[in-house]
Parts: sequence; C-alpha cells; structure tokens
Amino acid sequence: QVQLVESGGGLVQAGGSLRLSCVRSGTIFNIDTMNWYRQAPGKQRELVATITLAGTTTYADSVKGRFTISGDNAKRTVFLQMDALKPEDTGVYYCKLHRPPRLDYWGQGTQVTVSS
Repeated sequence: QVQLVESGGGLVQAGGSLRLSCVRSGTIFNIDTMNWYRQAPGKQRELVATITLAGTTTYADSVKGRFTISGDNAKRTVFLQMDALKPEDTGVYYCKLHRPPRLDYWGQGTQVTVSS
C-alpha cells in the first residue's frame, strides 16, 4: 500500500520561505512523475510543479523562479522549496505520485498560509 505524507506547511509572512516535504511509503514501480498541487479556498486544485524520474522539472508560470521541486530517491522524498512567497500562494498543498497510464496516489495535504 502506497502512502504519501506531506509536511512543512505553516504560516509565513509575504517574502518568506517554506520547504515542503512529501515522503512515500510502500513499494511501487514505474513511477512517471511526482507532483505538487495546491488548492486555494474556493478555487480548483492546480498543478504547481512536476519532477520526472530523470529529474526533469516543470513549473506553473505563477511560481517560476520562486519555487524549486527536487527529489531524494533514496529517501523516497520529494521537496518543494518555496521562496519569495506571496499571499496568493496560500492554499492546501498536495503531493501526487503518477504511474502510467492512470494510477495516481495523493497525500492528505499541508496548509500554507502567507500573510501580507
């Protein structure tokens, strides 16, 4: 049974930084990507950042240059370093594992609140 557990969220002032972690337990093969999503109050969940098994990364335009996704395969952990945070970055951040063609695992989410 695969489980994802996020941590690292909290309350921070605008301009500050947070580092989110997503730890995977359980064995799974042929992972395609690890992803960070976020959901702001009253809005749809949106993709923030993706990292492939080969280490290729992509970002939403709204976080480019401020967020960095990285992974530690040995520790089965994916990180999201968030710098220069803005109030609009507030939301619940979720980790998702994707295995083709259609298998997805989600974590329970961690709250990030950025005050102005």
